[in-house]
Amino acid sequence: MIIAQTPFRMSFFGGGTDYEGFFKEHEGAVISTTFDKYCYTTIRHLPRFFDYSNEIVYGVMERTKSVDEIKHPAVRNIMKYLDMHELRVVYEADLPARSGLGTSSSFAVGLLNACYALKGKYADKRKLADDAIYIERVLCNEAGGIQDQIAASFGGFNRIDFRADGYTVSPIVFSTDRQKELNNRLMLFFTGFSRFSSDIAQSQIKATRDKTAELLEMKALVDDVQRLLVSGSDLNEFGRLLDYTWKLKRSITSDISNNDIDILYNKAIEAGALGGKLLGAGGGGFLLFYVEPEYQQNVRKVLEDLIYVPFEFENEGTRIMYYRPEYFDIKTMKEIL
Repeated sequence: MIIAQTPFRMSFFGGGTDYEGFFKEHEGAVISTTFDKYCYTTIRHLPRFFDYSNEIVYGVMERTKSVDEIKHPAVRNIMKYLDMHELRVVYEADLPARSGLGTSSSFAVGLLNACYALKGKYADKRKLADDAIYIERVLCNEAGGIQDQIAASFGGFNRIDFRADGYTVSPIVFSTDRQKELNNRLMLFFTGFSRFSSDIAQSQIKATRDKTAELLEMKALVDDVQRLLVSGSDLNEFGRLLDYTWKLKRSITSDISNNDIDILYNKAIEAGALGGKLLGAGGGGFLLFYVEPEYQQNVRKVLEDLIYVPFEFENEGTRIMYYRPEYFDIKTMKEIL
């Protein structure tokens, strides 16, 4: 049995510039972090006492006789990609899926990590990120960027740069005290709305060519924010720039926000938040705000109908938290049967 723990991520600046159609022509960059909310992927070989060969549990339960019959696209494609057979896969998570935290990519990274471990093979963080990008963007043919897979694999508070020939992950080095101060001024709320990010991504991809100027400005903000974090500049500027980048992002396509989200956002700003954004591709999920300590109670009060989620930054990325490998030889098993 293998259990993989993989963090979720929050992207602060540069989201949208990690789409292949943009960064291959203009290059891209994001600033993001992983935090202490995780998905847990448990896998083991299924004992041969049942009339099915695979059991996949992720809110629903699938029991199939072949890998091709598995409906979950990531599970099906990862099992075929790594030549895995007769598995029991269980997905559990601290936070809901389709909520703007890169949950589907965290699951893909975690499942890949667990499958490699079950096969007795080591895969480093770049290998896991690259494989997850290939699984989701090529084999599953899902629209979107590539920052989520990288963040989930590497973990930490990073700047990620995207070029036509690859990507670079660079930890942003600033003092522990300053990082803690930033963490303490960020507030996370669940809107209760969920959506499929690939649907939002499709509309964003179509709009990219007409919104190049906005995306280039969002990319330029990554440099500004990195300088802000590593210097002694007023940290409140981080909040003001969050507000600015959110307004840029929501101008790309009408699918990114909606009237309900705008009302919630404006309530928080009026209560004292300096800025914020909807995490992920848009359309629903989690709202993140930068709020000075003296205004945080006001913001919680005006958003009392939403679930408030305290969190702390994390630095590990995906990891195997339980490792008990199993011997499995499908050829031998077929001969026995």
